[in-house]
Amino acid sequence: MEEDAVARAAVPGTVRGMVAQLATLGLPTGATVIVHSSLSQLGWVAGGAQAVVTALLEAVGPTGTLVMPTHSRQLTEPADWGNPAVPQSWWDVIRSETPAFDPRTTPTYFMGAVVECFRRFPGVLRSDHPTVSFAACGPDAARITAGHTLDDGLGEGSPLARLYEADAWVLLLGVGHDNNTSLHLAEHRAALPVEKPRLRQGSPMLVDGERRWVEYTELADDTSLFEPLGKDFAAITELERVGPVGSGTARLMRQRALVDFGAMWLSRRFS
Repeated sequence: MEEDAVARAAVPGTVRGMVAQLATLGLPTGATVIVHSSLSQLGWVAGGAQAVVTALLEAVGPTGTLVMPTHSRQLTEPADWGNPAVPQSWWDVIRSETPAFDPRTTPTYFMGAVVECFRRFPGVLRSDHPTVSFAACGPDAARITAGHTLDDGLGEGSPLARLYEADAWVLLLGVGHDNNTSLHLAEHRAALPVEKPRLRQGSPMLVDGERRWVEYTELADDTSLFEPLGKDFAAITELERVGPVGSGTARLMRQRALVDFGAMWLSRRFS
């Protein structure tokens, strides 16, 4: 993996270089921005994930707020697991023995090195949802992460909706719209002619200081639509900015414009 990153990079990525590239891309100082990233797609970076997080914090400055999804899907209902599936005889053991979600210690799951590094940075706050939490650092971090509802954790009671209220930015670093969690908010807001399918979910949580298996519901999402939706957003609105960060490709847009377009796009697709 690191050999591929070296081969992809003409020169090493650096904190100073990435800060300059983000400014050229149009990310303003003082911005509130949600970032999705793939370290391996940025080429070889001196300092790795720590350097990327440092560059992002320097780019938004002390008046800006940096946000990342810190999802922990290893804490979901084991009966639904498919990659890999586990024997049915294990399900009750998993439900009764998996440690409860703790925003301070629960690791992320397949979210990447940058996210896992960021959640441990000083001053970072993390929302309380057991599977789809978000972490934030900056003046608006407490407002964005507070009050994350258990049901519909990517909907109106989520940090995504608080980012929409703040007219935040979305930054994709080396990833496409299939990784763009803001489009889940568009799914919730889309007007469909039929009732949206829902899933019953469960996770280990601390309730009044005791570990319990807690059940809740969430929207059955379809991320297969996110990439074509994002391509149409870029082509039709011309509101997506594209440029290099490190040796990778970055995409920058306003979240509110993206979510509004996405809700309309999904409504029309299924009308």
